[in-house]
Amino acid sequence: MSHQSDLIATNIEEYLAQHEQKEMLRLLTCGSVDDGKSTLIGKLLLESKMVFEDHLAALHKDSAKHGTTGGELDPALLSDGLEDERQQGITIDVAYRYFSTAKRKFIIADTPGHQQYTRNMATGASNCDLAVILIDARPGHGVLEQTKRHSFIVSLLGIRHVVVAINKMDLVGYSQDVFEKIRGDYLAFAAKMTTDDLSFIPISALKGDNIVAKSPRMAWYEGSTLMHHLENVYIGSDRNLLDFRFPVQLVNRPHLDFRGFCGTVASGIVRRGDEIMVLPSRKTSRVKSIVAFDGEMAEAFASQAVTLTLEDEVDISRGDMIVRPGNVPPTLQRFDCMMVWMAETPLVPGKQYLIKQTSKTVSGCVSTLRYKIDINSLERGPAPTLALNEIGRCELELAEPLCIDSYRRNRATGALIVIDRITNATVAAAMVLDTAADRPRDHWADAPAVSQEVRSSQVTAAERSARFGQKPATVLLTGLTGSGKRGVALALERRLFEEGRTVAMLDGQNMRLGISRDLGFTAEERSENLRRAAEVARLFNDAGLITIASFVSPSEAVRQKAREVIGADRFLEVYFDVPVEVCRQRDQSGMYARADNGEIPNFPGVSAQYDVPPAPDLTLRAHEMTVEQCVEGVVGLLRQRGVIR
Repeated sequence: MSHQSDLIATNIEEYLAQHEQKEMLRLLTCGSVDDGKSTLIGKLLLESKMVFEDHLAALHKDSAKHGTTGGELDPALLSDGLEDERQQGITIDVAYRYFSTAKRKFIIADTPGHQQYTRNMATGASNCDLAVILIDARPGHGVLEQTKRHSFIVSLLGIRHVVVAINKMDLVGYSQDVFEKIRGDYLAFAAKMTTDDLSFIPISALKGDNIVAKSPRMAWYEGSTLMHHLENVYIGSDRNLLDFRFPVQLVNRPHLDFRGFCGTVASGIVRRGDEIMVLPSRKTSRVKSIVAFDGEMAEAFASQAVTLTLEDEVDISRGDMIVRPGNVPPTLQRFDCMMVWMAETPLVPGKQYLIKQTSKTVSGCVSTLRYKIDINSLERGPAPTLALNEIGRCELELAEPLCIDSYRRNRATGALIVIDRITNATVAAAMVLDTAADRPRDHWADAPAVSQEVRSSQVTAAERSARFGQKPATVLLTGLTGSGKRGVALALERRLFEEGRTVAMLDGQNMRLGISRDLGFTAEERSENLRRAAEVARLFNDAGLITIASFVSPSEAVRQKAREVIGADRFLEVYFDVPVEVCRQRDQSGMYARADNGEIPNFPGVSAQYDVPPAPDLTLRAHEMTVEQCVEGVVGLLRQRGVIR
């Protein structure tokens, strides 16, 4: 696992060439206070042989003076370099450390756990590929508020790979039950967040268990060690190599015969001879040359700092953006973003701040503060302002437009910082939520064309009710996958049919076999699936039928839109209140396991949020009832509302 190689002694140039070609992984450690972040980093440095002998000797002396390990070697002191950090035994500022193994190079950020230094943690996480979230396994610790805050910020910042390292297992007897309990608590919280790749590893940072070598004291754990995971996690697809974005930082004019435009490729690839467009002027040209420190290059890709020269004389200055003509980011003055407030002085909606994106700074304000996030429950609540370390969704209004992408699509052009105009202090970090280019068409809001008219039938609703002996209605059965909706829907359909009712059933999975076969499982596509089902249900209701609709439908806002399409007087909502643990046990299709492994993204209850209906017409705790009892409850609701007699 060491970075050392025989080539160092025999062929240093070949060793350096190999070292240069190694893939770089940027990661951070985060979590609550005293969870062992600095100790873990120190152990990784020691195990990878990245500590010189004189530094190691000094570390032994410092461990006797400042250490928290009873005079033994304290690895935490390798990253806690400030005097105040050593005296208090805490991390205050972000400390960056570098090490390498035979497979990879690493830049690791040790971020503070104290709530007052949350802004430092967000800064350290802003350009990382992977996050290691440490949790103290001792009783009374576990998943704490700051653990949740850091986890949510990691999710907000688009870090796709997360390792939850449950630390100090040596202090709980290497108990598997303790590990599983903390793992379950974290999964219950993380179900409302979006994480593509989530892993759990039991470790002891101080003793070295499961850091580099498998621990014989935790034979029950069959997964990989932390170092093996860091060396092998796949990050090749994380970079956006499709959308070419080149924010201009400097116009380089060293002499009369050279004019170049310096900057870092934010995303995508550019090649010599490519056609480009300059924003906001929309002037076009072609790339004449790509110049770097080592000379001219044939192409440049994301994260490389280069200078571009163009074939034509185009007016370009700092803050402009060079893109491809066929792939242009939206230029917006008003858009929504998630904001992490980092200042002692609260946010003032309407106050003018400086908004900085890449190399451009404009004036702007928060025109609307939509809600803030309760960090413990991840529930949304109204808020007149944001205080220190609070997170909320807001609408930004700028004095002039910016060329932006959504943060999920492009971390470079979708990230903003907010600066106080008076003190010049950074007061917030913001992530753009959505843009016109990324936003799917909202069919809910699409009005019909002027020439389209609702054609009335010659058969009235009263005549249909008299014929069928029922009133039309749609019963939406909603709940997590595995909550029992489909079984109850089938039994309810049979019960109503045997009673002589005219009934039809719509199922989310069956919809995807035909009408919605073109849809995936993003939030927008789930919304569109329910919209199509609502339109079909409305037509069934217009024909006099009772419609049973069985859908997960995780968004409360989308369910309300379905209610509006069908008609509030015809819409009945039945919520299956079943714990996610029970749903997992009932799941025979393996969907929860696939979601845990990252095969199914945006899965409600695992990697996406499910909004519990605030006022359903009926709540069924289906795991405590038989199918017949559930059916009887729905039939009773239909009788109560006059749908059937």
